[in-house]
Amino acid sequence: MTSLTAPAPLAATSPAAAAPPVFGLRIIIGLVGVLLAVLVSGLNEMVTKVALADIRGALAIGYDEGTWLVASYTATSVAAMAFAPWCSVTFSLRRFTLYAIGVFTFLGVLCPFAPNYESLLLMRIVQGLAGGALPPMLMTVALRFLPANVKLYGLAGYALTATFGPGLGTPLAGLWTEYVGWQWTFWQIIVPCLIAMAAVAYGLPQDPLRLERLKQFNWRGLLLGFPAICMLVIGILQGNRLDWFESSLICFLLGVGLLLLVLFLINEWSQPIPFFKLQMLGIRNLSFALLTLAGVLVVLLAVVVIPSSYLAQVQGYRPIQTAPIMLLAALPQLIALPLVAALCNFRRVDCRWVLGIGLGMLALSCLGGSQLTSVWIRDDFYVLQLLQIFGQPMAVLPLLMLATGSISPMEGPFASAWFNTVKGLSAVIATGIIEALTTARLHFHSTMLVDNLGNSPLADSDSAGLAHRLHEQAVVLTASDLYLCMAGVAAALILLIFWLPTRMYPPRAPT
Repeated sequence: MTSLTAPAPLAATSPAAAAPPVFGLRIIIGLVGVLLAVLVSGLNEMVTKVALADIRGALAIGYDEGTWLVASYTATSVAAMAFAPWCSVTFSLRRFTLYAIGVFTFLGVLCPFAPNYESLLLMRIVQGLAGGALPPMLMTVALRFLPANVKLYGLAGYALTATFGPGLGTPLAGLWTEYVGWQWTFWQIIVPCLIAMAAVAYGLPQDPLRLERLKQFNWRGLLLGFPAICMLVIGILQGNRLDWFESSLICFLLGVGLLLLVLFLINEWSQPIPFFKLQMLGIRNLSFALLTLAGVLVVLLAVVVIPSSYLAQVQGYRPIQTAPIMLLAALPQLIALPLVAALCNFRRVDCRWVLGIGLGMLALSCLGGSQLTSVWIRDDFYVLQLLQIFGQPMAVLPLLMLATGSISPMEGPFASAWFNTVKGLSAVIATGIIEALTTARLHFHSTMLVDNLGNSPLADSDSAGLAHRLHEQAVVLTASDLYLCMAGVAAALILLIFWLPTRMYPPRAPT
């Protein structure tokens, strides 16, 4: 098994070297509890983002302040993913997970009662820390406790966070804001998180505390890496609103963030107990999986954002009206992912081919979307969503198999830190790319349409209606361009498969 990591540091960072607990119903319950908490954490971010207009209206918060609520939560969430695996080893996986879920739930209860904007912002910042600490725990549990022949099914549970969770954001936001109350965009987490805490407390074994690791704590890495990630995330998420490098704030956030990130990576190279094991990037399949994951997440976010935005701007849909097309791709993931895991678990099946077919289905879906016109309604997107039912899991699960199949169990915390941080940062970068492309193409098409209109007699009649039709056509053309761009990204990722990854067989217990 490929490994470039020195034995001594790994021994110091791995969980207690006692005999692993016997796999059974109890471990499964613990894993389901962590999975539930991670899905709820992702839904909390998506739902509050989609329902932000209703939340701002109820709390009398301006648009600019609302964007900072989203950016700050996401920044601390992504930063927490980088450092949570170290904390789980030091303070024990079970104890750290329970505290993270508890803090996350408690702050979710309090958010609607925030007396002012500043207190709500602070609560969301801390809640982002707690929520971001949970996804690495799911991968750690799957890699550590599941036997080899079922490990892919555990990773399929982790893949739900990229395929199932994002599609539920719009339907749930529509449900709470239209029929129940905006407060439930925050309170929806309470019952699932309480169930998750009970399952984790019962199912996961209790490791001993390893507080001796605090004597070698990588303070320099924390002081460099945490602000670096936060500044980069905030800079990317606020970049489009503040016109990117025309804003001195964005220049400062991105410039200083990149500098701190470089210093952080230099520091990690020589640390005896690092947060990131840079030497692991020498593992070919891991590097390929991280690179491809970034591209896949751009496509997956686009296929959620583009139809939602088009239907809202052109057809006037509310989130609850867009919900059916989101659910059509999201709910079948509960069946599609285990089926894809079963397929990849056959030794004769090369997961690289599964990945290529999945990316091909996503590319075909995006090519179909590029043909949209201003007469498209919700029903016209159903065929595109059907392609994504298997396209999404087939594009994500093989990456998890490639990333984790080349590492030893002791390298699990390092792999979790790499994969989850890249996943979080990639989602942020995807948001920035889609927003920047949307703005650029919208301006381009608006300008071209106005130029082509010229001195037409229509230009002087019903100017308000004409402006609306011009904007509508610009939105349609922009959506088509974005779909074509995403098809190109998926096609480029397919080409990488022929160059970078090596064959990876499904995990099996040694005989």
